[in-house]
Amino acid sequence: MISKSKQKYINSLQLKKNRRQEGLFVAEGPKVVGDLMAVAQPKMVVSTNSWLASHKKDLTPQTEIIEVNEKELSHTSFLQHPQQVLALYPIPPQVSSFDINYFEQHLCLALDGIQDPGNLGTIIRIADWFGIETILCSHDTVDVWSPKVVQATMGSIARVNISYVDLQQLFASLPKDFPVYGTLLDGNDIYEQPLSSNGIIVMGNEGNGISANIKQMVNRHLLIPNFPKGRATADSLNVAIATAITCAEFRRRDTMTNTVGNDK
Repeated sequence: MISKSKQKYINSLQLKKNRRQEGLFVAEGPKVVGDLMAVAQPKMVVSTNSWLASHKKDLTPQTEIIEVNEKELSHTSFLQHPQQVLALYPIPPQVSSFDINYFEQHLCLALDGIQDPGNLGTIIRIADWFGIETILCSHDTVDVWSPKVVQATMGSIARVNISYVDLQQLFASLPKDFPVYGTLLDGNDIYEQPLSSNGIIVMGNEGNGISANIKQMVNRHLLIPNFPKGRATADSLNVAIATAITCAEFRRRDTMTNTVGNDK
């Protein structure tokens, strides 16, 4: 049974200021909670007996366990259709500085003002799928620890590191020729441009694209062309879809390069 005060406390974590104050975020459902348990222990678990029967052995004594029935869980959950378990996890510490050597060896994403929680959660899933372990978010990007974003990641948030940084300041600290890619409507056809296995790919705001200040720091402009060229079509792609297409092409090129190298 869960008390009214516990329900109120969990409900308060819908707000960013309360999440930051408590240092906790909410994850729901066997998939998301299970993936997160592989990398961190929850501070609190609110669950039905059916979930606890299989997973209680994986929890440490430091985790507060509250067993509830389906009705109680529905009153506590943020979901329209609750899924057996809800857990409170510590928000990971923010990375305050980055080593240029890391960027020189990895492909990363930078998100400039993404506002939709569903888009951010989907982009995190995309990054996870394509082995991109680091996402850099501008300070005006939606909070990654909001329940809607966490749920939309479907557990991928456990495997992707997200940091909020001053993108302009970060890009200014990089070597002048460091590859900073951006998807732009006036860019060059992505399928005809050289793509590196390292660097940073910038994805812009849903309505306005990459901001003017950040655009000035993008030194490789890419365009995802529509087909056939010249045909009247939509103004632009959804940012999550554009991210998936871009990441897929980068990884395809990387695979082709490695295959050619191994054949020599």
